[in-house]
Amino acid sequence: MTEIEYHIVVYREDEDQLTKAELSAATGLHPAMIERFVEFGLIEPARRAGAQLLFYPSAVLRVRMIQRLRRDVGVNMSSLGVVLDLIDKIWELKRENELLKSRL
Repeated sequence: MTEIEYHIVVYREDEDQLTKAELSAATGLHPAMIERFVEFGLIEPARRAGAQLLFYPSAVLRVRMIQRLRRDVGVNMSSLGVVLDLIDKIWELKRENELLKSRL
């Protein structure tokens, strides 16, 4: 009797998106810490494919910023959300300011 083998093949529609494992490898963090950042709302997955989380490549920069804030500034997990929101707002205002200057 011949034994039938089945193989699981993971397929992603968008190759530009990173899996949790790829994000973990790119940042040097354990996948559980990536999950923790998602739970705290510090990073957003691009989408969920079943149990798999997929991230935009920009998540690498976001995670590295989180790592620097924790390591160099001593920001704790509870405060990271506030600090990141303020940084995002500063960048948004900077882009808006540059746009307004370019129209003059």
